[in-house]
Formats: sequence, structure tokens, C-alpha cells
Amino acid sequence: MSTAFPSSRKRSRVTATSLLCALLLGCAGTTANQGAAFPPLAKKWYDRAAASLRVGDVQDAELASDNAIRLEPQRPDVKLLAAKVALFQLQYDRVIQLTEAMEDLEGLSLRGRAFWYAGRVQEAADTLERLVANPDVHDSWAVDIAKLARRGVGRKPFTMTGDRVAIMDMPRVGRSLLAPVEVDGEPALGMIATGVSETIIDSSGGTGPKWVSLRFGERIEVKDVPCLSKDLSSLSRQLNAPIKIMLGVNLLRHLHPTMDLFGGQFVVRNFEPPPPPVATTIPLSYVRGGGMLLRGGFGAGNAAVPGSFFVDTSMDVPLALDEGGWKKAGKKLSDLQPLTGSRGMSQGIVPVFDFGALEIPEVPAVSGVPIQDIEKPVDMDIDGIIGAGLLAPFRVTIADDGKALWLEPMPVDPALGPPDGTAPSEAPATNAANHAPAAEAPRLVAPASKPSGTSTSPGNSSVNAPLNH
Repeated sequence: MSTAFPSSRKRSRVTATSLLCALLLGCAGTTANQGAAFPPLAKKWYDRAAASLRVGDVQDAELASDNAIRLEPQRPDVKLLAAKVALFQLQYDRVIQLTEAMEDLEGLSLRGRAFWYAGRVQEAADTLERLVANPDVHDSWAVDIAKLARRGVGRKPFTMTGDRVAIMDMPRVGRSLLAPVEVDGEPALGMIATGVSETIIDSSGGTGPKWVSLRFGERIEVKDVPCLSKDLSSLSRQLNAPIKIMLGVNLLRHLHPTMDLFGGQFVVRNFEPPPPPVATTIPLSYVRGGGMLLRGGFGAGNAAVPGSFFVDTSMDVPLALDEGGWKKAGKKLSDLQPLTGSRGMSQGIVPVFDFGALEIPEVPAVSGVPIQDIEKPVDMDIDGIIGAGLLAPFRVTIADDGKALWLEPMPVDPALGPPDGTAPSEAPATNAANHAPAAEAPRLVAPASKPSGTSTSPGNSSVNAPLNH
């Protein structure tokens, strides 16, 4: 479960790319089609659901899988596909119901994850132990979580006590989303990391998965937080900040948090907040329940070409696209320019990025991030990764128990530039971890400068800051 972080000389940072390969992602085998011949209409709905899920169109996959299972309610492959779609949407009870009594590897994997994310610790331990007992299973997330769940039998994960709201000042270190937190009573600095499923604690306090208590702003305590351990010292050196914990999406979904980089505040709540008066709502889904995914597009209005994107707030650049993503944006890889200080990476401008109800012009993006490393294990074809640079101009709230993202445009004085002023004008080579516990996307450092463009939100923003000078 070790991760090789890039050197501080290259200014690379830990991120969610290969963590996506391991959490989402363990290679747990599949169930072959069984029984009688597939009725043509049911097969057509099934194929449509599989194709839509593969490109991250979860809404269409739900429609198609519901029709397939209506026609073939007992067919195992139809039930497994419907369970996959349900786990993307955090519908844990439906996943458990659809895979009930299935003892094949894929059924155990889906059901074990649903039990875990639903907080049913003992059932998660029992199911995941059966899964990892099979020598054909290579799923490091399941191995670690099986141990953690067995040690946590009787616990109620993410129990929140104290006040209703805690507000903390966010240190400004580039466009990284950082927040102070107490870990078992000790002050620490955490990174808000939507690219990892589980919370990760620095292994200097002991190796192996563990249960901890977190306290935010001396007002809200979150007890029985499951954590995986990893050496975060390289991340601390690269940021020049003592990062002791990465707050993953399994925790964030319980915190009902708001991240306001320009306002410098991180807000934690023990209730579901009401919608802001002015905001765009973006539906979220999660690959195998753990890798944050959303739909966006290239272009404006009805002409926008849809795409799917992992969300990794530990990546500085607004966008990282693969060749397919650049093609949808209307550009060839040969149109891009080399990215200073990187190995084999290039950069360009996406003319218009469609994001919820917003159309953001001239968004800097990079090529060369190994997106295929997170696509292949989950058999998906996504277009890229959204980083903190795209979210920085907004007040961002994770709402509806993690099923939605609220974006409130923040007015910015263009004379002030991005929140961190300036940053080094080089981007690092990426370094993927092969045995990390969660889903991750490659970490890049995108230097910021004064805004060079204008978004459709009030005022200018650092979304449009060039990647190098």
C-alpha cells in the first residue's frame, strides 16, 4: 500500500490518480451471462446501460438498467449491472437487495462496498473477508477495509457531536484546499481531497488502518472515523506545510462541507444545509461508491459536447484532458504547447467549458496526465480530471449527502489576482502509485498568475490564469 510521491524538486504533490486505480478498483472478477438467451429488447436496454455507464452518463445508465431489469428481473448479469449503477448513485440498499445471496466475486465486491459506505460495519467485514479470501482477487482497498471493518465491529462511523456549525480559516497555499483539524486531540493540517475515497492519515503515528476522532473548530467532533495510513511526508515537504491527514469523500459526504478558497473558510455542519439563493447545482456520482464523478461539456448551449470527469481537488490545474477530451474541445494534441518544467506534458486552452449552468471561457488545461491508468481498471472512458483550479472561483458545497455540488460564483477583484498571488512556473511529472487504498488522479502543480480572462461568474477568476508565464 505504499505510494511513491514525486520529488519536491519537481513540485509534484500527492493526488488522486492511481488511488483511483486501487480503491475503485481492485480487480475482483466478473460474472458471466447465465441462463436462457437474452430477449432482444432486454438485451438492447442492457447494452445501452453498459455503454452509458462506461462513459460516465449515469443518469442514462439508470434509465436503461431500470428497463432491462423490468424485463429480466432475475437475470444475474442484469442485476449486477443495475447494482453497479446504484452504487454510482450511493443507493446502498438497492445494491444490497440486487446482489443478495450472490457469492461471485463481483457481487461480493459491490455488496461489500455498499455495506461499508452505508455504515454497516460488521456486514462489510463479513462480506469483504469472503471476497479477499479468493486468490484471484487483487483489491487492496478491500483488503484494508476488511481489516478496518473487523476491528470496528460495534462502532457507528462518523458520529457527530457538538455544535451545528464549525467554521475554520483555510491557509492559502497555492490553490490547495487545506483546513485545520484535530486528530485524536492533536492539532493537524488536513487536505480536502475529493480524489480519494477514504480518509488517509500520516503513517508517522503508526502504520495500518485505524479508527480516529476528528474535531473541527473546537465545535464539532466526528467520532469513529475510519482511516487508512500512508506516509505523507513528501506531500508536506512539497507544500511546505505539515499535512497530517487527507479528508476523503467518505468523510466529506458526512460533513456537509463548504469550501471557500477566496473567502478563506472551511465550514463543517452536522445537518443538511438549505440551498444557497444563487448557485448552480451539479449532480455527483461515485465510481464504485468512492471516486467523485460529474458531467460537464465542451462548448456553449445546445452545441455543447457532453463529457465526464473525475474530480480531484488535490490537483491544481483546472482541467487535465486525454486525447478524446481534447478532440471534444475541438483541438488536436499537435495544437498544444509544451508545459514548462514537465516531462512530456503540454497545455492548451479549452474555448468554453460547460459546467452546470455556467459556461466558462478560455479554461487552461493540460495533456499528458495518465488518465488511462484510472480508466482501465474500472472499464470506463472519461474525458479528463477537474482540479481545484476550476473550483477556486466558487464557494463549493457538497450537498444532499454527497449527491450534489453547489457552486456559488464569488466576485473577485481582478487586481488581486488568484488567492495565492504567484506560484512557481513549472509543472511536475506525475508518479502513479500501484498499491494505494483509494481512487486518485495525478497530482500537478499549476502556477497561478493574474487572471487573463473572464468567466460568466461575477468578476474575474483564477480559472483563467495561464499555467506558466
